[in-house]
Amino acid sequence: MKNKAAAKVMEISRKKDSTASLVEQMLRNLGEDPDRDGLLRTPERADKAMQFLTSGYTVDLKKIVNGALFDVKHDEMVLVKDVEFYSLCEHHMLPFFGKMHVAYLPKDRVIGLSKIPRIIDAFARRLQVQERLTTQVAEAIQEMVNPLGVGVICEARHFCMMMRGVEKQESSTVTSAMLGAFRTQRETREELLALLRHSSLK
Repeated sequence: MKNKAAAKVMEISRKKDSTASLVEQMLRNLGEDPDRDGLLRTPERADKAMQFLTSGYTVDLKKIVNGALFDVKHDEMVLVKDVEFYSLCEHHMLPFFGKMHVAYLPKDRVIGLSKIPRIIDAFARRLQVQERLTTQVAEAIQEMVNPLGVGVICEARHFCMMMRGVEKQESSTVTSAMLGAFRTQRETREELLALLRHSSLK
């Protein structure tokens, strides 16, 4: 009996410190009734959603790559474009979403193509600003692949501008991070931009 009582006290204590309990208190602060039918399990659902949306904090990039680096005689640009992502603005905790284009110039090895979207998600699933997200993706690929250069361009729409504040629905933000040859060689940057202007596969 004592063990059960102690376990119950620990469970209550965990609930008090959990995100779910904070969401429940937030609902009360907004004048809502967390016990009404539509909101009865909202705190737990919001907790699970937030854990997923911020799961990038616990991701090990080395496990993502998992040996998918291959020695290949290829010295032309590799571009993975239109990779969709979703993130949370760290200023208002509202979503921002868009597409990222990632290019690199191999030196002596390439990375498995599916790993690039996974790297993007690892950084996007955190509280972020678009500028830092763009740079983190570029630096991670530079560190893991050691190419001659990396170029990342990110296009996104921010709910903190669309739903509140200036309330501009059609505005978008573009950021870029250029490392190595993409920073120092104008021709390389122009080639990347030309490839991005090329029509996508339908």
